Amino acid sequence: MIDILSLENDFEAVIFDCDGTLVHTPPVYADAWAAGFAHSGKPMNQAWYLMRAGMSEGVLMEAFEREFDVVLDRESVIATMRSHFLQNLHRVREVHVVAATVRRLAGVRPMAVASGGSREIVTATLHGTGLREYFDELVTIDDVANPKPAPDLFLQAAALLGIEPARCVVFEDSEQGLEAARRAGMSAIDVNRLDLPEQQRELNIRDSLKMKA
Repeated sequence: MIDILSLENDFEAVIFDCDGTLVHTPPVYADAWAAGFAHSGKPMNQAWYLMRAGMSEGVLMEAFEREFDVVLDRESVIATMRSHFLQNLHRVREVHVVAATVRRLAGVRPMAVASGGSREIVTATLHGTGLREYFDELVTIDDVANPKPAPDLFLQAAALLGIEPARCVVFEDSEQGLEAARRAGMSAIDVNRLDLPEQQRELNIRDSLKMKA
């Protein structure tokens, strides 16, 4: 379990990434992007996406164009990808240790989601997993100018919550997300370090809570 007392005492607000942090979406996204990129005539395997999971739609399409030397019909790619994802929303599962933390902090500290995904998909995902009700604010790539690792998403979330960035802690799973939190002047917890035996997990949480930008 995460040290909730430390979160309560050390921080005034908690901000969560969505994909890969609150919910396990990478496999669903991988299939959806493969369907979208099929418009280009170039196949995309799951490993290619999983190496880039967490990238915003625009950044991911730029990477695909560059690496496969194609020009995408981006509107068609996005429409197909989103439709495929939403049709498979039933496959999305919460990340238990993080979702449990959300439920224990509900009503104790203001909380927000700050995701590089689209509002359409993030909203559907949170409602589909029953997590939306716990968050005071939701910020997506549709609301800011720059994707992670720029700090825009986290700074916007802090502003909406009315809390100074330095008094916020971020839960993240991607390198670009962790960097975005650091650039925002926030502490960050790498959720990839939580999938460990209980004793080591507690040590990692305490170490993460000490990390400042």
